[in-house]
Amino acid sequence: MSLSQGDRSQVAIIDDQPANLRLLMNVLESHNYDVRAFPKGTLALEGMKYALPDLILLDIQMPEMNGYQVCEHLKSNPETQDIPVLFISALDEAFDKVQAFEKGGVDYITKPFQAEEVLARVATHLNLSRLTRQLSNTNVAQAEQLATQNQQLQNTVQLLESSIQEVQQTQTQLVQQEKMAALGGLVAGIAHEINNPLNFIIGNLQPAQDYVQDLLNLIDLYQQTFPTPGEEIEAESDSMDLGFIRQDLPKLLQSMKIGAERIRNISRSLRIFGRGDSDTATQFDLHEVIESTILILKHRLKPSDHRSEIKIQTQYDSQLPEIEGFPGEFSQVVMNILANAIDAIDEKCESPGLLTEQAYRPQIRVITSLVAQKIATIKIQDNAGGMPPEVESRIFESGFTTKGMGKGTGLGMAIAQQLITEKHNGLLTCHSVIGEGTTFTIEIGLP
Repeated sequence: MSLSQGDRSQVAIIDDQPANLRLLMNVLESHNYDVRAFPKGTLALEGMKYALPDLILLDIQMPEMNGYQVCEHLKSNPETQDIPVLFISALDEAFDKVQAFEKGGVDYITKPFQAEEVLARVATHLNLSRLTRQLSNTNVAQAEQLATQNQQLQNTVQLLESSIQEVQQTQTQLVQQEKMAALGGLVAGIAHEINNPLNFIIGNLQPAQDYVQDLLNLIDLYQQTFPTPGEEIEAESDSMDLGFIRQDLPKLLQSMKIGAERIRNISRSLRIFGRGDSDTATQFDLHEVIESTILILKHRLKPSDHRSEIKIQTQYDSQLPEIEGFPGEFSQVVMNILANAIDAIDEKCESPGLLTEQAYRPQIRVITSLVAQKIATIKIQDNAGGMPPEVESRIFESGFTTKGMGKGTGLGMAIAQQLITEKHNGLLTCHSVIGEGTTFTIEIGLP
């Protein structure tokens, strides 16, 4: 089998016998192989640093370095380890042939050889080497293609996961917002219904007080004009204890007025909480919103079987100006934080092994301050014992909750954070210390 001029393969011959070199060169060159001859193994290894052959014919018995040693060097070098080596030797023992294959040879030709056998084996192993390289290149290309496709698939999966997470977060936000909108509408409706009869009551209390005072004055006048009204009137006066009524009736009406005013404040707080804010931010008093929110939650601060009354301490910065935003949604955020603090205190007090009531006084502090005349800061602190780091790190995660079914305000901290960041261009952060408590900080830039 001969090769065309444009497809010549390079064959290296390593043999210390000049006659063998000439014979092999003549045989291979006559079939259009590009042949390089080396009389020593060391010379061959040095020469291959500059040009690599496609196949090597290697003698075994050579001075300085035998064929086995040369083959070991070739196979230890990454640049030459894939070149097929055909041992060609006069050694005909099975041990020699086995050793040749163990050193990395691909074939073994025994001297004296026939030219046709050498040509056939050289052509076969060159073809095998070429096919092996093609297969390796194909495998590499396919591996690179698979790696690229795998990376693209991973990117697609990550994009899908991100999209799914975003959709889930959006769904959660929409559900929470719908719940709060429905709650706000309900609260606002109740406040409106309360407000109408309440205004009627408050509006009539003052005239009622005036009428009562007029009647009492009239009774005084009758007593002065008719100091002896008769036994029947005196008996009725004594039975109804007119003196006590004279003193208690104005107090009773005043108590009714105070109670009605309190209901009015609660109704006003409910209207602020349930207010349907428009798309346009308005100026509002931060302290007024906080006080209204505390008033709504006042019933939850009362003593229970497990704890004493929760004290809310407020420390307001009188220099704090009105802020720009959405008072209804801001009230919802404050209510959620306060409700969470109350829940945490209740959970602490219901835990077995709690310190005596005298040793633990549940409290929540609300502190406002003005920072550099540019930022309004609201801190809401509790002494409920804090939360573990793994909970604190996920507190603003969408859908995350530590409460059972049916508990909580329905406004998750993720939504609360969104309302502060997106609606008020502010920042909501959390810091908790185990054994002490948790502090939520709201920062809002002033206009």
